[in-house]
Amino acid sequence: MNSRPQVSKHDEKIQEVVRHQSAGQIADAERVCRSILRARPSHPKANLLLGMLLKDQGRVADAEAAFRRVVTVAPEAIEGHNGLGVVLYNQGKFQQAEAAFRRALSLDPDSPDTLGGLGGALFDQGRFAESIPYYRKSASLTYGNADSTARRGPAAPQKARHDKEQRDYLSGGNSSAVAAPAFNLEAGERIPGAAVNPDRSGGEIAAQWRTSAPQVAVLDNLLTDEALAQLRQFCWRSTIWNRVYENGYLGSMPEDGFACPLLVQIADELRAAYPAILGDHLLTRCWAFKYDSTLTGINIHADFAAVNVNFWITPDDANLDPESGGLVVWDKPAPLDWSFDEYNNQDSMIRKFLDQNGAKSVTIPHRANRAAIFDSDLFHETDRISFKEGYLNRRINITMLYGLRENAG
Repeated sequence: MNSRPQVSKHDEKIQEVVRHQSAGQIADAERVCRSILRARPSHPKANLLLGMLLKDQGRVADAEAAFRRVVTVAPEAIEGHNGLGVVLYNQGKFQQAEAAFRRALSLDPDSPDTLGGLGGALFDQGRFAESIPYYRKSASLTYGNADSTARRGPAAPQKARHDKEQRDYLSGGNSSAVAAPAFNLEAGERIPGAAVNPDRSGGEIAAQWRTSAPQVAVLDNLLTDEALAQLRQFCWRSTIWNRVYENGYLGSMPEDGFACPLLVQIADELRAAYPAILGDHLLTRCWAFKYDSTLTGINIHADFAAVNVNFWITPDDANLDPESGGLVVWDKPAPLDWSFDEYNNQDSMIRKFLDQNGAKSVTIPHRANRAAIFDSDLFHETDRISFKEGYLNRRINITMLYGLRENAG
C-alpha cells in the first residue's frame, strides 16, 4: 500500500511553475500558471505566483488583478496583501496600497517587508511623520538579528572598514573587548526649539532662486547648533549604513533606518523658511550618504523631483581642500523625454549630451551646515573628495527631494 500523500494535478503544475521560475523561464512559468487558472480561476497559489511573475515583469495592472483574486479567495494569505500593496504603490495608488499593507500587518505585525511597504505608502502621501515608526521597526527587524546578518554574507571591504571604525567609536576605542551591537538606531528626537535657522537674507535667497541660471541657491548656517549636533549624533551612532555603492560610499534610506522625528522637523521647517523655493512641494524622498576619505562619490545624474536640497554635516576641519569636496551642478537639465535610467545612470550618455549642448558647471565647495538647493532636473555629481582619515571625518551629505518632476516650476 502506498502511504505517500496524494499530489493533485494542480499541485504538480504548481511545482512545475516554481521550477520554471527558478530557472528564469518566466514565459513558461506564466504559461503553466494560466493553464491552472483556466481550469480553476480561483486557485490561490496559482494566482499568487502569477501575480509575482507579472509584478517582476513590470505588468503591474495585470499583477494587481491576480493579487486581488488571491486576497478574495485566501484573505489570510499575507503574501497576497503584500503583493497587492506593492503593485498598488508602483501605480501611485498610495492610499489603496496603505490599506493593503495594513491588512497584511494585521496578519503579521512583525513582517519587515510589510512595515517598510506601509512606511513608503505613508511617506508618498506626504505623511512622513506617520511613516517613521514603521520604517524604524522594519529596519530593526531586518538588520537587528544574527540570521539576517548571516544571510547578507561578508561585507564589502569599504563597508567592513567603516563598520570597524564605527564600532571603535561606539565602544570608546575598545571594540575588541565589547560585542558589536547587532543594530543600533538612535532616537533622533525633535528638538524643543527651531531646527532650521530663519531666512535672514531679506529676500535675496528668493530672488536668487527666481533669477539664477542654472537655478541654484546656496545657504550657509542652515541648521541651528542643537539640530546640527543631534543630527551628527544620529548619523555617527546609528548602524544604518548598509547600502554599498560601486564608487565606495555607503548609503541609508528611510527603510534602512534613516528615519527619525528630527528629520521630519527639518523637512517641515525648510518648507516654512523658504516658501519661494519649496512652495507647496511635499517631501517625496530623503537619504544620506557617507564617504571614504579619498574614494570617489556619486556619479553624474539628475533626480526625479522638483527641488533638490543637499546639505553637509561633517565638520569643516575634516576637509583637506576647502575649495572642493562639495557638489558640481551643470546648467543643463535632463531632457523630459529621457527615462529614469537614462538621466540617473548613463554617465557617458549624459556627458555627451552636456558636451554637445555647451553646458557649463558651477562648483559648490563643501562647508559644514551648508545647503545646495537646485532644480532636480539639473545634472549634478559629487566633487573631488579629500578628507582626513578617521571615523568622524567621513563626509556625510543628506538629500531631501521635494515635489515631483512634472510639477517643477
